[in-house]
Order: sequence, then structure tokens, then C-alpha cells
Amino acid sequence: MSAPVTRRAALFGGLCLCCLPRAGFAVDAMTMEEVAPGTFIRRGPDAEATPENADGIANIGFIIGRDGVLVTESGGSLADGQWLRREIARRTDKPVRYVMLTHVHPDHVFGAAAFRGDNPTFVGHAGLRGALDARGAFYRQRLAEILGEEKAGEVVYPTMEVKEGAEIDLGDRTLRLTAHGNAHTSCDLSMLDTGSGLLFPADLLFVGRIPSLDGSLLGWFKEIERLKAVGATDAVPGHGPTRVAFAPAMADLARYLSALRDETRKAVATSVPIETAVRTVALGEKDNWALFDTYNGRNVTQAYQELEWE
Repeated sequence: MSAPVTRRAALFGGLCLCCLPRAGFAVDAMTMEEVAPGTFIRRGPDAEATPENADGIANIGFIIGRDGVLVTESGGSLADGQWLRREIARRTDKPVRYVMLTHVHPDHVFGAAAFRGDNPTFVGHAGLRGALDARGAFYRQRLAEILGEEKAGEVVYPTMEVKEGAEIDLGDRTLRLTAHGNAHTSCDLSMLDTGSGLLFPADLLFVGRIPSLDGSLLGWFKEIERLKAVGATDAVPGHGPTRVAFAPAMADLARYLSALRDETRKAVATSVPIETAVRTVALGEKDNWALFDTYNGRNVTQAYQELEWE
């Protein structure tokens, strides 16, 4: 086995660890909330992951349609995905037709293996396969080291790739999918449920928990405008409350990203070294976000590397 990658080395080498195990709640104690008719979401804790929570830190859930079920997020490990599969079985015996893989981060895709027996269509961004090729083995190794081989899960690739947009028909409701440009990651996929009007922006929207920048800061602003243009009133964020008013939640996110952009630009322009910038940029946002100390420095690093070449 290769030498383990340290957290510091991974952060500064460009591998986002927002979702690798460290601290949290027991996954079995979590519950589902029906946020709209036939739409069930579990709120993930504003914490990093542990063996107890099985990397179940993202907002995951499912939509029950006339002809079957769509899983909005698969969970952060095989154990987390198995928990979600049991929750689905408690509420319906309809087949699981689709499983969304909204981006490469492990808390959103490593539960997918729990649904292989359903033989669903695994739906992902056209860039997800390449991202999983680059990072999947590393993510899985870290999960296995913490959770154990039997709970970690495995890399599951999309069987339906979305290049721009697509639609999924559950019989009585249509889901409209959008493949986004480089933003939170290089492979973000969002979804609008036309039945409820709910927007599922995945990790393009964090609420309460500090966002993690793993793609392009400037690109994220572009994709925020695309999400606004959808016209949704409410959304299910990737992290935070299970259902939020979209406009104010996105305004909070944009405020943080603006502070990150503007203060990083100033640091670059005044030749502040990156080692200093990671300790000083966006500190005015500290009290607004859970896990600020854990991720803001990494966000500054990513932003600095992007903005110094403007």
C-alpha cells in the first residue's frame, strides 16, 4: 500500500477533503423529513465525518414518483447508502430508477454502491468520470482506513452523463438537470423538480456550513447566476437545513465568496504571501459559518492560486 496522504499535503495538493472522516454524529440517529409531497431529505450534521456517522454529513434523500424513485444524493459511504436504502423501503416499494451523483466529493457519491442491486441509472455530470478517475481511489482509501473496508463503499461511475441539460420523467413529475461549469467542483450537477418547484443545487449552495472551494471561484459566481435564472423560490442545499428560501440563502453564500474574492485579490495586488493570506482573508465571515477554521484557509489557497493569474 502506498504511504498515506496527509491532510495538509492533500489540501495544498488540490484534493478536497471536505467529507473525509473526522468527527460527528451516529448515522442511525438521523431522520428523514418530508420537505414536499413525496420528497424526503435527511439533514447532514454541520461537522466532519467519523466512524459513527459513516461520513453521513451531506443532505441526502429521495423523490417518490408514480413510476419509481429518484435518489437525490446517495450518501457518503456504503453504510450511509444502506441506511438511505432502508429509509426508502420504509416508505415505498416502488423501484429505485435513478441515483444522482451530483459531484465528486465522497459525502455525495460513496453511498452509490448500496443501490447496485436496484440496477438504477446512475446520473452524473459529463466531467464526473474523469474526476473519479483522478480522486476516487484516494477517497476510498481514506474512507476504508477510518470506517473499515466493509463500510467504505466503492467508486461508482455514472451510466448517464449530462453534458449540458437533461430531463428525467418519474411519471407524474419531471426533473430538469443542469451540468454546470467549473465552480464548487469541475463536475457540479443541479436539478429542478417541476412537481414541487424545489431546486436541488447540491453543493453549489451551502447554508450555515462554510462552502468548500474545489473548482473555480470566478466560475462559481457565474453558476450562481444560472441558478438564480431558474426562478425557484425554495431549495434543498447540499449542506444545511433540508429546505430553505433560495434567495437569502444564496445571498449569504455569495457574500462569503465575494469576501474571499475581493480580499484575496487585494492580497495578491499588495504582494501578501499566500501563507499570510490563508490566516487573514475573509476573517470577517468567521462567525457566520460552521467549520470556518477548518476550510477557510483551504478556500483562500484555492482562490489565491486562481486569482494571481488574472
